[in-house]
Amino acid sequence: MITSIDGVRGLPLQAVDGEIGTVEDLLFDDERWRVRYLTADTGGWLTGRRVLLAPEAVGGIEGRVTVGLTREQVEGSPPLSADEPVSRQWETDLYGYYGYVPYWGFAAGYPSSGALAPIEPDLSPPGIVEPEQGDPHLRSAREVTGYHVQATDDEVGHVEDLLLDDTTWSIASIVVDTRNILPGRKVVVPVGEIDEISHAERIVRVRSTREGIEGRPETNG
Repeated sequence: MITSIDGVRGLPLQAVDGEIGTVEDLLFDDERWRVRYLTADTGGWLTGRRVLLAPEAVGGIEGRVTVGLTREQVEGSPPLSADEPVSRQWETDLYGYYGYVPYWGFAAGYPSSGALAPIEPDLSPPGIVEPEQGDPHLRSAREVTGYHVQATDDEVGHVEDLLLDDTTWSIASIVVDTRNILPGRKVVVPVGEIDEISHAERIVRVRSTREGIEGRPETNG
């Protein structure tokens, strides 16, 4: 099922024994377009630390995000301070704590237990990430929303939303607000057409002309 990431943010997070907060953001790999973590706003319950939940924990998204964890499990997970990068060492500790198969490991994918559906293994070679360094390809969906979208010949608008396939936890498309050229229209661009994301410039470059973007049907989302 294709889900708006903007619609997921703000949903309650329901553990097996009570609420643990709301979805604050989603972190995704901008090379493979896979969601790696949901960021929880715990409302002060776990003050001073970031709470990241891997997709393996998610049981469903329907008015709320249910996770197959207890509040005690979440509280006891490896701590990550608010300004600390998501290092490979921290990820290793997190996956070990929950007993998940690491996504960067051999034949790594999201296990079917607890996830919405079995997910195809991610067999592409992982980039080299130093144990104590943050992954340079791990990006915030909230951050990318608002980036300018550059066609091959002109700017065409900005990223309004990202569309998530919640069975594979991959980003399927971006929604582009074309108000720069077509006031009020929003169109969908599959991630396969994205050439590059420049975070320094806050630009998403796509392999399409301005005319090619203009000619797309308007999305209802």
